[in-house]
Amino acid sequence: QVRLVESGGGLVQSGGSLRLSCAAPGITFSLYAMGWYRQAPGKQRELVAAITSGHSTNYADSVKGRFTISRDNTKNTVYLQMNSLKPEDTAVYYCNAQFATINYWGQGTQVTVSS
Repeated sequence: QVRLVESGGGLVQSGGSLRLSCAAPGITFSLYAMGWYRQAPGKQRELVAAITSGHSTNYADSVKGRFTISRDNTKNTVYLQMNSLKPEDTAVYYCNAQFATINYWGQGTQVTVSS
């Protein structure tokens, strides 16, 4: 059974930075589109950033210019560099791997930004 493993969450002050990592063992990683989603209390899960197998990226408007998604196919890992964090970025961040109709999710990592 495939299990994505996120790490790197934590508590940071407004304006600070965090780097999330998501390891995806057991899949042909280079074929998968990878994404980071987040869910704040009382809100729906939303796409934050995604990167295709061809390394094309897209971002939610709310994080453009502050967050950067990248992938290392040699390590089966996707990253989310988060800079200039704001309190409204507080959420549980989830990693997703998608190929055709296949979807895998991680367990989530908490990011809390204090004002």
